[in-house]
Amino acid sequence: MKLGVIGQAIGLFTVTNIDDLLVLALFFAQGAGHRSTTRRIATGQYLGFAAILAAATTAAFGATLLPEAAIPYLGLLPLLLGLKALWKVWRANRTDEDDGGRTATGPPGVLEVAAVTFANGGDNLGVYVPVLATAGVGAMGSYVVVFGVLVAVWVATGRFFATRPFIARALSRWGHLLLPVVLIGIGLLILVEGNAFGL
Repeated sequence: MKLGVIGQAIGLFTVTNIDDLLVLALFFAQGAGHRSTTRRIATGQYLGFAAILAAATTAAFGATLLPEAAIPYLGLLPLLLGLKALWKVWRANRTDEDDGGRTATGPPGVLEVAAVTFANGGDNLGVYVPVLATAGVGAMGSYVVVFGVLVAVWVATGRFFATRPFIARALSRWGHLLLPVVLIGIGLLILVEGNAFGL
């Protein structure tokens, strides 16, 4: 692996995935205290990012798994997941007013994390496809390896942020509300920026 390619891959991944850190921290806050949280989030993050890479690599070779016009509609995934999470918070608060407003929702599901990762990375395809198409097969493999390592770094960083005392207290108090709001916001942003439904 050439150092130049590694540096480019690190820069490309960092710039296109910086927003995932907040989502990962919120997922870790949601699953705080559950033993399976890290495994579920890491598995979901890898599945979602593998789907992004599969789509980008396929498109780089001249085929597309998703028509370009369909990419903005990926915003429906986080939007629906955010609405579902908001519904759970509302329903739990209605049935149990004695918990101080904190809703125990349990760790996020693997497919939930994967869906949010894939939908949030839909805009990454526009960046990854031309880079991978011009990189050549050898460099493309280097990008995939570096991206795979960085997914683990991102998961660890999201967990780190969620476990810092100040951040953990804030997420513990507000994370159950912030997660649906962030997911809904991501979904709406993807839909609006992609002009889905003429928005």
